[in-house]
Amino acid sequence: MCCPPTTDAFDQQRRQGAAPLAGVRVLDLSRVLAGPYCSMLLADLGAEVLKIERPDGGDETRGWGPPHQGDEASYYLSINRGKRSVALDLRDLGDREALLVLAEDADVVIENFKSGDADRLGVGFAAVRARNPDVVYCSITGFGSGREPQGRPGYDFLVQAETGLMAITGPPEQGPAKVGVAILDVVTGLQLGIALLAGLRAAEKSGEAQRIEVSLLDSALSALVNVAGNALATGAEPGRWGNAHPNIVPYEAFETSDGWIAVAVGNDAAFVALSEAMELEDLVSSGSYATNSDRVANRQELVELLAARFRTDTSEAWVGRLSDAGVPVGPIRGVLEALDAAEQAGESATFEVSHPTAGELAQVKSPFRFDGQPTLSHIPPPLLGEHTEEVIRDGWSAP
Repeated sequence: MCCPPTTDAFDQQRRQGAAPLAGVRVLDLSRVLAGPYCSMLLADLGAEVLKIERPDGGDETRGWGPPHQGDEASYYLSINRGKRSVALDLRDLGDREALLVLAEDADVVIENFKSGDADRLGVGFAAVRARNPDVVYCSITGFGSGREPQGRPGYDFLVQAETGLMAITGPPEQGPAKVGVAILDVVTGLQLGIALLAGLRAAEKSGEAQRIEVSLLDSALSALVNVAGNALATGAEPGRWGNAHPNIVPYEAFETSDGWIAVAVGNDAAFVALSEAMELEDLVSSGSYATNSDRVANRQELVELLAARFRTDTSEAWVGRLSDAGVPVGPIRGVLEALDAAEQAGESATFEVSHPTAGELAQVKSPFRFDGQPTLSHIPPPLLGEHTEEVIRDGWSAP
């Protein structure tokens, strides 16, 4: 049974119809991170999302803990608000037909099966388009359906390894490192969000179905941007720079007497301001560091001079001094510190939804602001199959 807060939230959302994507129906067959993250953002923007899951366990992130809250892993709870869960076994003819009936009224379908599996299950683009001729059908793949070998599992970690991202991450004296969050899943979810909104516009104009594919590999290569540009320009593999920047100096982390700060000097004027604020005016007059090109050429000596000076005072003192001088600087915070700092600065980055087993559940807001106001769904992440009976009975109009 659907808990009252969920029903109330859906009814309120449907009655108001004021959210940017109100009226858009998303049938989400994806699981893990990239697809669910994308559909959660769409839900935050007002789309109605049905999350289709296997009856025997559902989305595997439900078990990706500890930590757990209530009966669910916190991982799952962080990326599935704003959705209703419908449990269907697509190997079953009846359940497959139930899905295709729902697809008839969907504006968007998202799937991340291995390449070819959606077709084998009878829920691929051709099958859905036959029932819904102007659907926007979105596939997330690991390495691209046009590449060999077909059907490789697309885990973020593997794609970070194979696209050069790990080769450029971490300090130079250590081995390759992955980014601390599954960044390529997140980037792919964002890329898909852009593409499917364009697909909705194209379908509206043409009246024809749109087929979209976004792969983790292509998203990763695209996200390399300036690093890939440098590599193409020089023909040389980029190195690992740790917290430093290959093209700008000083642009890195520095240890203070009680912590760490990040300093981002992006131009010569900022370097002059930095030197004056640190009482190191001789750095400017020496001629060795006057321009960014000079500073890059003399990186090691300059960074050693700055590092020694930064260790003489606290992070708070340096952030205050450099900020007053107009130098881009900030403390290096932990995750909980960062969330608390956002709230202390005047606007909380989190909010709460009422979950049937976890109780009051903290969620991180999406970054969208429309007319200065955040766009959020207060519908909690669903229990597995929580809405199956009512959705199969009443379709999209189910409460």
